Amino acid sequence: MNGAGSGPRGRARARAPSLAARWLAALFAALILPVGDARCATAAQPATTGGAGEALYQRGILGSGEPLDAIHDGGVHLQGAAAACMNCHRRSGLGSREGNSSIPPITWRYLVEPRAQNLEDVDLPYVPGMRAEREPYTEATVARAIREGIDSEGKPLSSLMPQYALNDADMQALIGYLKHLDRRRPTGVTDSVLHFATIITPDADPVKRAGMLDVLTHYFADKNVFPLGAVPPLRSSRKMMFMVNRRWELHVWELKGPPDTWREQLTQFQARQPVFAVVSGLGGKNWAPVHDFCEQEAVPCLFPNVEVPVENDHDFYSVYFSKGVLLESGLIAARIVDEAGTRQTQGTKDAKSPKRVWQVYRAGDNGERGAQALAAALEAHGMAVSSRALAPGESVARAMRGIPRSGVLVLWLRPPDIAALAKIPPATDTVFMSGLMGGLDSTPLPASWRGVTRLAYPFDLPEGRRVRVDYAFGWFSIRQIPMVAPQVQADTYLACGLLAETLSHMVDAFVRDYLVERIQDMLERRILTGYYPRLTLAPGQTFASKGGYIVRFAGPDHIKLVADGDWIVP
Repeated sequence: MNGAGSGPRGRARARAPSLAARWLAALFAALILPVGDARCATAAQPATTGGAGEALYQRGILGSGEPLDAIHDGGVHLQGAAAACMNCHRRSGLGSREGNSSIPPITWRYLVEPRAQNLEDVDLPYVPGMRAEREPYTEATVARAIREGIDSEGKPLSSLMPQYALNDADMQALIGYLKHLDRRRPTGVTDSVLHFATIITPDADPVKRAGMLDVLTHYFADKNVFPLGAVPPLRSSRKMMFMVNRRWELHVWELKGPPDTWREQLTQFQARQPVFAVVSGLGGKNWAPVHDFCEQEAVPCLFPNVEVPVENDHDFYSVYFSKGVLLESGLIAARIVDEAGTRQTQGTKDAKSPKRVWQVYRAGDNGERGAQALAAALEAHGMAVSSRALAPGESVARAMRGIPRSGVLVLWLRPPDIAALAKIPPATDTVFMSGLMGGLDSTPLPASWRGVTRLAYPFDLPEGRRVRVDYAFGWFSIRQIPMVAPQVQADTYLACGLLAETLSHMVDAFVRDYLVERIQDMLERRILTGYYPRLTLAPGQTFASKGGYIVRFAGPDHIKLVADGDWIVP
């Protein structure tokens, strides 16, 4: 079995299971793959609550609460999460593709599908790895395969097939769960329409809102005029009709009022017109109610434009391009800690007393979350942090009073406050600021501050990303879309492109879990990644871009942004 520890894919999957764990994960691959052809290189997905079959399938937990046990024929003993079926066949049960090998679907209807001469005669949604030429499984032969390593035709399964000592109750629970996976019905999908939503919170930036909606409406219009999609191998034209017949329809869900009312509004929107997925979207200071709705209702939420996404290792349906200001806090923390360590190594006079860090942000704005994350990271290294929250109407100049010249200043401020710094000299000789909040390349930072200020920059540098964004920007120009928020608009265009590309490969298998899984599988192969040098989503991950730069202002006029060090992955 090929491993996943080498090459770009392996490096991206920090949480990938060991070789022994992947042996066990090959269990259900062996149910359908012929001897010597099983392969699994995926990591376990987040767990969800549910019945005994779901616990066994997703987490490797038996009905008794004990961990699932298996023995590989090489004597390797595997247990619990390492034994979970989902490691290989994913949450959807529809498998995946790894290089030239396909991990087959193991939902019940794929297991019991009658033998056919070829895929053209199979009346099931196409997924890679499905087989038509073998005898269908029954409950008895599935149980035999799991316990004895014998396939539906009485032949030995792959040597990678572990043997499980499942009792009858656990076996029935697992089989029942495989049947349950087939009871899902496409939501937001009709014979002629694929319904999607984009969600906008009441405090979203109106300029970014206009730019995002401009891109979405034009993209959907183009998609309906010029259907996009690559025909997978071994599929007939009748199986590809959805690409022509189903148009995309966009529903704009604009939320109103306080956040504690958003859940009910979203429920009403979904009841009036169910959608298959949420694409893009725009948040202000609080995205958590939207995130929670999508997780609880199992609605994929694909790459919303938010500065403070929700971090939760157990969530599955929400995926983001990056952690936003939380990533920026990691970038700044890494640099401050690194420079403090350098001072200590060089034995400077302040080696025993790292510089105190001062933070300034507007109370209630997203910078507060960034400041909290940075303070926690620095305090874990024994560094002292003081934070100053600006009240409504309070001037930035007031917040700078009393900050010693020897300190480190971190600014989590918007362009109006950044521009107001022109009235005062730099408070210290070492300043960091949030690029995402401060305007990135267009920040109005005064010239007097540029020589001492560095930006957290969770994107590729302008020169590095130029080729990757030129196509999108050219598309904007042709369709006369004003560039009012370039980064948000580029991310929105990228989200739409990823959705279109993924759906073209899914063919007619409209399962929400499968949509997320296919995006995870396809993302790292995409060449045009917009503002990001690289995007990867290993199973269990929700943030596609993992790092960024600390940049400084170069040149005699301090206008050009250049990297102040290497790419950082906190």
